[in-house]
Amino acid sequence: MGNETNAISKGRKITAWILVGLLGTLFLMSGSMKLMGGVEANTMFAKYGLDGKQMLIGMGEIIAITLFIIPKTSSLGVLLLSAHMGGAIATHMEHGEMYIGQSIILLLVWVANWLRNPEMLASFTKKEARTDVTP
Repeated sequence: MGNETNAISKGRKITAWILVGLLGTLFLMSGSMKLMGGVEANTMFAKYGLDGKQMLIGMGEIIAITLFIIPKTSSLGVLLLSAHMGGAIATHMEHGEMYIGQSIILLLVWVANWLRNPEMLASFTKKEARTDVTP
């Protein structure tokens, strides 16, 4: 029975790192394209009224995914990627476009981090009395 637990743990780690690798590749490519400022990126940002903001957004994206990839800073990376993807979802919603892809990517970010760090959701399940509250 102990071997089954180790196998699940190892499988979970492998799955998490595969997801992190895929997401890392996706966000690094996306951020790089924004930094290079190709015609397609310029057109897209102009369409959304974000002229001149693609360098800022591209750098933010690269910083966020870098923090996400590093295990010790993955929680901060999840926070920043959530904000980034939330902005992407809101932008697409505002322009009446599909936002399912962005929502799935956001979900995968959370799943990947949960697979690596299951304690990230522990605050939702702990029911401890607070001792730092003063009357």
